[in-house]
Amino acid sequence: MGREKTQVSRALKALAAAGIVERDPDTLEYRLGWRLFSLVARTSQNRLVRMAEPVMHALSSDVEETSHLCVLSDREVLTLLSVSGHSFRVHGWEGRGVPAWQTSAGRVLLADATPDELYVRFGTASTPPIPELWSLIQEASRRGYARVSEEFETGLVGVSAPVRDFRGRVVAALNISAPKSRLGDRLDQAGRTTAKAAARVSVMLGWEPRHTSFPRARLT
Repeated sequence: MGREKTQVSRALKALAAAGIVERDPDTLEYRLGWRLFSLVARTSQNRLVRMAEPVMHALSSDVEETSHLCVLSDREVLTLLSVSGHSFRVHGWEGRGVPAWQTSAGRVLLADATPDELYVRFGTASTPPIPELWSLIQEASRRGYARVSEEFETGLVGVSAPVRDFRGRVVAALNISAPKSRLGDRLDQAGRTTAKAAARVSVMLGWEPRHTSFPRARLT
């Protein structure tokens, strides 16, 4: 590097203090730290939000309901952005985590998971059980969107469709949630509209339909 050892050492210590690198306590070697990975993830999500927001405004206007941009975080679905399309608001969704197995967004975000991965991620915590969840995920993949009716919250229904990146992997979900009294009779129509919107965001991320692949594994 052309620098003295003490300069490099001081620089590494400063980077470690900032979380950019971290030192292995056993080998004493430095590696990339949690903060750098966090910054990369945040940059990627910011780009996703910027691309999705105008599409979500159009979606909310078309369906006249609130739309949400969601990502998977461990066992939960996390809402990155909500866009209102009606005087009724689903309050407090942004930054809030909800169980992935109970939501339509979770079922499309898990589209690339195998049964074994579902067992590892959820264990016995999933309700419905893993075999039933797997079946619901496959059904959503075939349909192009997932739908739920009062499974997460009484009186609330929702639809979600997958957002894919240039590799064809699901990286987010577009969701429409609303009271059953208002959206229940047009849930499938909303699902198809949401799927088209999600496809537009996917194309912005470099996705091409021929790259899409669904899990082939079967439950045993």
